[in-house]
Amino acid sequence: MVAPVVAVIGVIIGWPLIRGVYLSTTNANEANVERTIGVNRIPATYESVGLENYTTILSDGVFWDRLIWTLVWTVSCVTLSFTLGLALAVMLNRKLKGRTFYRMALILPWAVPAFVSVFTWRLLFNEKNGLFNSLLAGGGIDAIPWLNDPTWAKLSVIAVNVWLGVPFMLIAMLGGLQSIPADLYEAAEMDGANAWQRFRHITLPGLKPVSSTVVLISGIWTFNMFPVIFLLTRGGPGDATEILVTYAYRLSFVVSPRDFAGSAAWGVLILVLLSLFALVYRRALRKQGDVW
Repeated sequence: MVAPVVAVIGVIIGWPLIRGVYLSTTNANEANVERTIGVNRIPATYESVGLENYTTILSDGVFWDRLIWTLVWTVSCVTLSFTLGLALAVMLNRKLKGRTFYRMALILPWAVPAFVSVFTWRLLFNEKNGLFNSLLAGGGIDAIPWLNDPTWAKLSVIAVNVWLGVPFMLIAMLGGLQSIPADLYEAAEMDGANAWQRFRHITLPGLKPVSSTVVLISGIWTFNMFPVIFLLTRGGPGDATEILVTYAYRLSFVVSPRDFAGSAAWGVLILVLLSLFALVYRRALRKQGDVW
């Protein structure tokens, strides 16, 4: 019964992964891979170099600079998305007029394709004709180089990714809130617990199984969030917003000659980092009694 699923996963994920690991131990690039020019077929001439690509990457400051910014980017986005999603979920879990409309409006960013959302934000951030700077100009404030200044560019990509990530957190937290028995809140209120005490001792523990899972998933997604960075800033200005995955893409598809082996090595390192994060995170949950 599981054979078809295993076969599909093996073809779509397993073989590319094995091929990527193999390429990461070679010196494959655009000039020495197998290729066809007209009717002539040129065989591959790349060779195995062992772990040379990994030692080169780990000894280069570029990797560590990208890793630090990727971690800052991931932690900032996940923290803000989780906090805002939880706050909105708590508000929308109450009985209020127009609750269905508010829920639909807040989920809308998730329904819109990511590239459409990012291009819209790119227009809003336009330094000369963007809406944000037009509003600032109306108040007598100088235009802000949203995407042309390293600091503002980092804040901008974080803001866009948080905007895209809040609906996922909202849906997950709202589902978790609705699974908490109302009797617990009624009993706590009868015992004299205030709103903060009910939130701290009932809501947060009740959301722990859901929140632990969505934080892990969101962390992996954000760590590999290629579209927002690439479509909004192309990793710029300069390389200020370049994360690990966009740099791996640049090596394989932008620079000349394209460095397939180096890009594959970056990809393997990204996989190792995420696997270690998932392992440590799962062990931490196990110690707290949340095994999944």
